Amino acid sequence: MKNKRGWFAGLAALILIFAGCAGTKAGTGRIRVVLDWTPNTNHTGLYVALEKGWFAGEGLEVEIMQPPEDGALVLLASGNAEFAVDFQESMGPAIAKERDALPVQAVAAIISHNTSGIMSRAAGSIKRPRDLAGKRFASWETPLVTAVIKDIVNNDGGDFNAVTMIPNFATDAFSALETDVDAIWIYYAWDGIAAEIRGIAINYLDLGTVNARLDFYTPVLAANTAWAAANAETAKQFMRAVSRGYRFAMDNPAEAAEILLKHAPELDRELVMRSQEYLKTRYQGDAKRWGEIDPERWGGFYRWMFEQGLLEKDIGTAGFTNEYLP
Repeated sequence: MKNKRGWFAGLAALILIFAGCAGTKAGTGRIRVVLDWTPNTNHTGLYVALEKGWFAGEGLEVEIMQPPEDGALVLLASGNAEFAVDFQESMGPAIAKERDALPVQAVAAIISHNTSGIMSRAAGSIKRPRDLAGKRFASWETPLVTAVIKDIVNNDGGDFNAVTMIPNFATDAFSALETDVDAIWIYYAWDGIAAEIRGIAINYLDLGTVNARLDFYTPVLAANTAWAAANAETAKQFMRAVSRGYRFAMDNPAEAAEILLKHAPELDRELVMRSQEYLKTRYQGDAKRWGEIDPERWGGFYRWMFEQGLLEKDIGTAGFTNEYLP
C-alpha cells in the first residue's frame, strides 16, 4: 500500500518547494487531506464520510488530494494541507530533528495494529526471521528497513550480514518474487489478500508478532499541529465525520468497498472487497474507540528507533494526540 523509497531523502528539497507556495490560508470550513499513496482500503473511511455527506453535515468542505512522491508530511507542514495520511515510522525522523522539525502530529490510528510483514513463497525455506540469512531481500533502501531486517534476523539467531539486500524496483510484490528476490515487505491487507486471490501460497512473517516493539502504527491520520491548535473545533468536527466513516466501514464492509470503488474505479473489485472484509475488525482492533493511540506502544517504537540510531533524539511519546477524537 505504500512505497518507502526515499523515506529520508528529498524532505529538505520539498520543504523549500512547498514553503514558498503555501498560498492563502484555508478557511476554517475548508479541509484538504493529502493521501500517502493512491486510494486503497486504508482510506475507505475518508471516502465514506465524503460520499455520505458527513463532512458537509459538519459544515466542512473536504478535498482529498493525491500526494507528490514522499511529500504528504511536507505538504502538511507547509500549510498546503490540514490533514495527511502517513506513518509513525516516517513521522519519527520528521519530528525528532534538532533543527527544523516538522509541525505535524498523528491524530488517529487508521489501523490499530501493524498489519505489515515479510512475504516469501511457501515453496521457499523462509519460515522464521533467521531464515532470511543467505536469501535475497527486496529493500526500499531506507535506514528503517535495514534496521528492522537486522533486528529480526539477529534476534532470531541468524546473521544479518548474510542477507543480500537488493533494491526493490519491482512494480508489485509478486513480480519481485518471480524474478530475483526471495522475500519482500508487504502490507497484508493488500498484497497478502492479493496472494490469496491469485492462489499463491506464501509464508508470512508478521512484524508485530515477531517483535512486539515493531507493532507500530501504520498508517495514521496526521494534522498540521499549529492549524489544529488554532482550529480545534474544526479539527474535532472533521474527526467526528472521519470516525463515523471508519465505523461505517467496520459495520458495512461491502457497502464501504463500493463507495471506495466509486471514487477509485481503477481498483480491482475483488481485491477491494476482500481487503475491506479483512480490515473490518482491524481498523479499531482492541482499542476502546477507532483511532485511539496507545502511548506505551507509540513511545516503545520510538525508543526502539532511537536505539537503532534512526532518530536524532529520544522523543518518548511525542508526536501524537487523542484529543480530537470523538
